[in-house]
Amino acid sequence: MKEQGYIHLYTGNGKGKTTAAFGLAVRALCAGKSVYIGQFVKSMKYNETGLENVFDRLKIEQLGSGCFLQGKPDRSDVEMAEHGLEKCREAILSGQYDVVVLDELTIALHFGLLRIEEVLDVLRNKRLETEIIVTGRYAAAELVEIADLVTDMKEIKHYYSQGVLSRNGIDR
Repeated sequence: MKEQGYIHLYTGNGKGKTTAAFGLAVRALCAGKSVYIGQFVKSMKYNETGLENVFDRLKIEQLGSGCFLQGKPDRSDVEMAEHGLEKCREAILSGQYDVVVLDELTIALHFGLLRIEEVLDVLRNKRLETEIIVTGRYAAAELVEIADLVTDMKEIKHYYSQGVLSRNGIDR
């Protein structure tokens, strides 16, 4: 009998949401599990995509057109997010993956790229044994409610406020 998979939510304004999700993904891979990671909003090169070269049971797809966080999303951003959610739904239901990470999904919701009802439908209809990890700031109350584990990353102090930009291999 396979064990039950749970829904994790890593949210908050502090650093470490994606890092925690990828840490869990690596742990699962080392235990022989297969992992799918869909990165909403992201399209630029992040070093974590290099993990696919290390683990043959890992699939990472960037499902965004770029970080528009300083601007306003357009119709193509919405279409990419909707297509991305459909790819994630397929990964969740396929039985091919033990763990599915929906990285920055909360950002896609926050900016109106996806509707909460669509996301909740995907999560409610997951395969019993599939572990789901959702990351990103501004988690909707409905996501907090449906999740089995919620971690709120709180920023106390960050070197960004001293002008330190995102560092290769550390922050991206």
